[in-house]
Amino acid sequence: MTTTADPGTHTAGRLHDPSVRGFASDNYSGVHPEVLHALAAANDGHQVSYGEDDYTARLQELLEDHFGTGIESFPVFNGTGANVLSLQSLLPRWGAVVCASTAHINMDENGAPERVGGIKLLHVPTPDGKLTPELIDREAWGWGDEHRAQPLAVSITQTTELGTCYTPAEVRAIADHAHARGMKLHMDGARLANAAAHLQVPLRAFTRDAGVDILSFGGTKNGLLFGEVVVALNPEAAHGLVYLRKMNMQLASKMRFMSAQFIALLEDGLWLRSASHANAMAARLRAAVDTIEGVQPTQKTESNGVFAVLPEGVADRLRESFRFYDWNEAAREVRWMCSFDTSEEDVDDFVAAIRRELAVYNAGSAT
Repeated sequence: MTTTADPGTHTAGRLHDPSVRGFASDNYSGVHPEVLHALAAANDGHQVSYGEDDYTARLQELLEDHFGTGIESFPVFNGTGANVLSLQSLLPRWGAVVCASTAHINMDENGAPERVGGIKLLHVPTPDGKLTPELIDREAWGWGDEHRAQPLAVSITQTTELGTCYTPAEVRAIADHAHARGMKLHMDGARLANAAAHLQVPLRAFTRDAGVDILSFGGTKNGLLFGEVVVALNPEAAHGLVYLRKMNMQLASKMRFMSAQFIALLEDGLWLRSASHANAMAARLRAAVDTIEGVQPTQKTESNGVFAVLPEGVADRLRESFRFYDWNEAAREVRWMCSFDTSEEDVDDFVAAIRRELAVYNAGSAT
């Protein structure tokens, strides 16, 4: 719950009150202590720059453990960079990408795929954030027409921006459909770990084994300070990644610090423990709000997010204590996100606040 910080209690260099909690984004959480430890351990001495370091070599080994041999990996700074880089490697200059209307590349990257990547996005409305072969075909047409950007790739998000999750069979159906039409498949995996935790299958089961050609593997939303990894699961489908990464300003000189964080995630299962906990906290929140009259959940809770509609004015009053975002302001739909460090107490305090505000609303409506 948001509280007023006492400046006298701040330790040296701290400018915030660590007791403040929120449900706005899994980017709000800090860095997992094990990741901070890994960064400190990687800090001593000198290592070759631009990826020729021991940590980046070890990261490649760990990614091969999860996805199989023959892959190529490219650590980058952020998710937008990972997505643009991945899509650029799949497409010629005249290529277009079919995606869901709610996709992050369409809604939340400020035109980066178009402006930086030079990529036309062909977006399709979906009820739950998930594409299907039938939905893809709404925009997968016009090959050979010089007046139309050529649909040569599909991008899906796992988990979706609406918190829903593709099953391995659903990904395979999309991959087979896309490949049969000469298209390639990209997966935006900003919350890939949350999907694996929900599905209870290995990472490769719904990525490489399901036909995904290239993957943006997210870390920032799962306890990293910064960093994602572009994983070419089918290197024959991706071209020029080593050059495109530099052109897109995503090549880190001190890459060991990006790689060391992912090593901390992948070596002993921290990625899955953190994602499983975030999912469990969202499930706890969902189970509670399902019992509260006046809260109308709008999507399945299959990862670490809960989407719901609240009565008029309730969200704004709630935000006086807990920060969160509107998803569809016109429909009064909000999004509540849980993180690796969300506690049961955080959830229970938030649920209690929801009950209080709805009681106030209901009392006002009755008068």
